[in-house]
Amino acid sequence: MKSILTGKNPDVLMCLANLSSDEIFTPPALANRMLDLLPQRLFTNPYAKFLDPACKSGVFLREIVKRLISGLADKITDLQARIDHIMKYQVYGIALTDLAAMTSRRTVYCSRNANSIYSQCRFDDPEGRVRFRNCAHDYDKKGHCRYCRYSPKEDTGEEIQAYEFIHTDRPEDIWRMKFDVIISNPPYQMRDGGHGSSAMPMYQLFVEQAKKLNPKHIVMIIPARWYAGGRGLDDFRREMLKDRHIRVLHDFPESADCFGEVQIKGGVCYFRWDRDSESDCEITNHVGENISVMTRPLIEKGIDTFIRYNEAIPILRKVREFHENSFSELVSSRKPFGLPTTEQGGENGTVRLYASKTDGFTSRLLIKANAEWIDKWKIFVPALGSGSDTFPHSIIGKPFVGKPGSACTETYLLIGPFDDEDTAYNVLFYMETKFFRFLVLLLKNTQHATSEVYSLVPMQDFSRPYDDAYLYAKYGLTPEEISFIDSMIRPMTLKEDSPNA
Repeated sequence: MKSILTGKNPDVLMCLANLSSDEIFTPPALANRMLDLLPQRLFTNPYAKFLDPACKSGVFLREIVKRLISGLADKITDLQARIDHIMKYQVYGIALTDLAAMTSRRTVYCSRNANSIYSQCRFDDPEGRVRFRNCAHDYDKKGHCRYCRYSPKEDTGEEIQAYEFIHTDRPEDIWRMKFDVIISNPPYQMRDGGHGSSAMPMYQLFVEQAKKLNPKHIVMIIPARWYAGGRGLDDFRREMLKDRHIRVLHDFPESADCFGEVQIKGGVCYFRWDRDSESDCEITNHVGENISVMTRPLIEKGIDTFIRYNEAIPILRKVREFHENSFSELVSSRKPFGLPTTEQGGENGTVRLYASKTDGFTSRLLIKANAEWIDKWKIFVPALGSGSDTFPHSIIGKPFVGKPGSACTETYLLIGPFDDEDTAYNVLFYMETKFFRFLVLLLKNTQHATSEVYSLVPMQDFSRPYDDAYLYAKYGLTPEEISFIDSMIRPMTLKEDSPNA
């Protein structure tokens, strides 16, 4: 039992955690930070039961066992009897694959087979309390799995990913018992065989299934993309934001601050859900070495999304006191002119076309929507944000003015249109400010910058230009608030024409 009791051996689970960004393993230090969120009296209770429904390496089970071995020393004084009790009656796992089950048993029992002579706790069967079942998707008439909505468009050559915990109507029947704690780092997504690297989120299904079991506590680490909703996440986002049982949330806009070298767009978060208490949430932001803590609701009044930065709340409240219209009213939907990203400019035509790779010209007859905008002044801004993953960040791609006689593909969103050049440039200067881009950041939790991410930006009178000094004074921002904006937003030097020109 040396690996559990002393911790002096090299920890192979730390090595596993750094192997891949495809399936995210949990480093032991992170697993322990998550366990620290729980009431520690649980580890002195010989009747408390723990479940990891998505075992990969078995790190959560191992760290729970270590805490119970220490916490129950006064109640079960014989060490082997204590180990047998903990492993047989308190700690349970459901593995994602057969290999994960064997790895987890090796981590917890020191043997891949729980009935082996090498197992630290001898069971009558090889599984012990870490099981794997090779489940199948249950397809409806439209070809979608009714549990996870998976619909194979092509053979991806990967495992079918029909995980037992979420492919059942009765998760309580898996172990036939009540759990005090469900803790996990569930799989984040499933490739669906769509275009490119298309994938469906699936971590939300593990959270929802865990809630069905109604344990006293749920602790999970998941991608933070749910803050903004999106593909398969809108209902989940709404339920999470109004769930006042979420009492603690740690947010990492840059996943490397949590997982080391692993990059997950939009960052990650881990949280604690308490069945028996409701209140505001203690939210901790981790941005590099800067940590801020604030107890507040997950949603601000009148805002249908989560504002992840605590320091942004007083700034946002000051802006909203002016009750100004939203800048998003000027932002087009995707495909402003009905042209997909595959459309490219050519040498012929009377309309200047801004596209993803090749700017050029096209015919007015090929414009499929909003042809009346062609001869107006407007601004084009990339529909995808800039590629940097670290702060300070530019947040949006560089916008530029589109002169009359121009259009764009889906690569860009359109701001406007406007009747004159001065107005267009005044809007452009406004978009250049850190103030503007900071308010975009508050709703932009993914690389995509749809019109919705501009919703918190206030409209201005664009008969004049704006700079940060004017805007900071207008909204009464303090030096500390300005300093926070400066730490998050990079200066932007604008171009007056397309980067492909």
